[in-house]
Amino acid sequence: MKLDDATFRQLRRLAPVLDDVLNAGEVEHADQAIGLASLAQVCSNLFDAYHDQHPSEIGQARLDALEPPQ
Repeated sequence: MKLDDATFRQLRRLAPVLDDVLNAGEVEHADQAIGLASLAQVCSNLFDAYHDQHPSEIGQARLDALEPPQ
């Protein structure tokens, strides 16, 4: 699924927030928390769009996630 330009720009803008949180191992500032909420919304929208286009792949991925590691 190709991202539209606006979504791509949003993800690029929010990537440093996720990087900061991962490097620190914690959310240190309120603006990081707000950034993570925005990132979650973008990811949710992308998931919904992908699910609409590929519902069987999402279903299989969910089943695969439930299987214990071998």
